[in-house]
Amino acid sequence: MKRAILLALVLPWVGTLPALADGHPRPVVSEIVGERARTARNFVGTVTARVEADLGFPLSGTIADRPVDLGRVVGAGDVLARLDPESLEAAVWAAKAGVVVASNRNKSAEDALNRARSLFQRGDLSKSRLEAAEREAVAAEARLRQARAALVQAQDRLNSAVLRAPHDGVVTRVFADPGAAVSVGQPVIRLAGTGDREVVIDLSEAELSALPPDAELLARLLVADDLVARIRLRSVDPVTDSNTRTRRAHFALIETPPEFRLGALVRVEPPATGNRVLTLPATALFDGPQGPSVWVVSGPERTTRAVPVRTGADLGGRIVITAGLEPGQEVLVKGVHSIAEGQRVGPRLTGPGE
Repeated sequence: MKRAILLALVLPWVGTLPALADGHPRPVVSEIVGERARTARNFVGTVTARVEADLGFPLSGTIADRPVDLGRVVGAGDVLARLDPESLEAAVWAAKAGVVVASNRNKSAEDALNRARSLFQRGDLSKSRLEAAEREAVAAEARLRQARAALVQAQDRLNSAVLRAPHDGVVTRVFADPGAAVSVGQPVIRLAGTGDREVVIDLSEAELSALPPDAELLARLLVADDLVARIRLRSVDPVTDSNTRTRRAHFALIETPPEFRLGALVRVEPPATGNRVLTLPATALFDGPQGPSVWVVSGPERTTRAVPVRTGADLGGRIVITAGLEPGQEVLVKGVHSIAEGQRVGPRLTGPGE
């Protein structure tokens, strides 16, 4: 009795198998290449100055005045800080006195040389005395040039006691306050240029590998989502941060709305259209005769063919496809190990998350 019931249940299914295989190809889970060609996520970046420098004095001393504070906007040539000029001014006065003394001695040496030449022409002075006068005149002139050079140097040192902005910018950091003693080259002010701005993002190696060399993205202000600017990848720092294991990517602002101020946070995302990185789920790949391959569905008959591909980084379960596929192709993403070359497949079912 049990055997009869089992045959009654199985025989109807056996009879329908050929019809399913011939007339009704099974549906497949597939993905259109390029529909999900974004990277794993959007990123948060910061608007920074392309030119930012720590400024200090070329000589040591004590800071007497610092007329700018953090966040101050300055123009080229504005005074940022001053050293105590007392000793430097004394050096200038001493150098000026040295020039006066050297000038007088040079004038005396020239007068003595002229008298010696007149006496030598009349025969009242020996040649050796004339040559001695000439040597003294040459030495006096050299001492005058040396004194003048010392004065220029002293004046330059006095001028160097005033730290000026080399370009328009904003003070982003203050390292020393008035009264502090600083050494040669010690930073006093950090100045960020207000001219060229860029967006910087810290990215992992996998995220960087998903960006083309000239990637163009969109940056939206976090505080104003409707303010958008296009940015283009300009450079990537060659050294990985030891703490975060990321590298800093620098994006030039192609269009710079005035609201993109220094320090503003932006959300960076791929553009709606354009050259984007192609990715597929890892489940779409299988080992073919020519290496990693995928099944592409093509033609009105919806038949499969194996296409070898070149793969890149793994972005959290999605693999970057660097060669072998074109946007718009349909690729199977599930059950790829049970498909044969030229097999007809049924209608497309979307993968999870689509």
